[in-house]
Amino acid sequence: MLRLSKLTDYATVILSYMAKDKARVQGALEIADATGIAAPTASKILKILVKANLLTSLRGTKGGYKLARSPEKITVASVISALEGPIALTECTASHKGCEQAVGCRIQGNWHMINQRISQALESVTLADMILPHHAPQEVTIPVSRLFR
Repeated sequence: MLRLSKLTDYATVILSYMAKDKARVQGALEIADATGIAAPTASKILKILVKANLLTSLRGTKGGYKLARSPEKITVASVISALEGPIALTECTASHKGCEQAVGCRIQGNWHMINQRISQALESVTLADMILPHHAPQEVTIPVSRLFR
């Protein structure tokens, strides 16, 4: 199972919250309160997002954090990479150093292809997409008679 860490999930929550009022500078405590994420955790994530150039920080009495770019220019892939490192499903898609079988592996190229497709899918989803209202998929009904043709 592919699974992202809680920090990555929380980072997406924080960025989505900030994207709804993208121009406003917001303090760490305000962000923590609004998202329900513990203040120390929110602060840690905010620092990581600043280091990854997804947020900018402003010092002073009117300081805080704001998006470094518009929500349309921040991809889910960039958020994941900021917190998890390079997107890679297997060790060989990140580096050849972690696998003793890399030299004779005949499926390594296929892992690269799969990894590339997943990366492309994550690059195609932006923060702007994440804040759109969610619409539950419509239920599809297939008559039983069609299943046995």
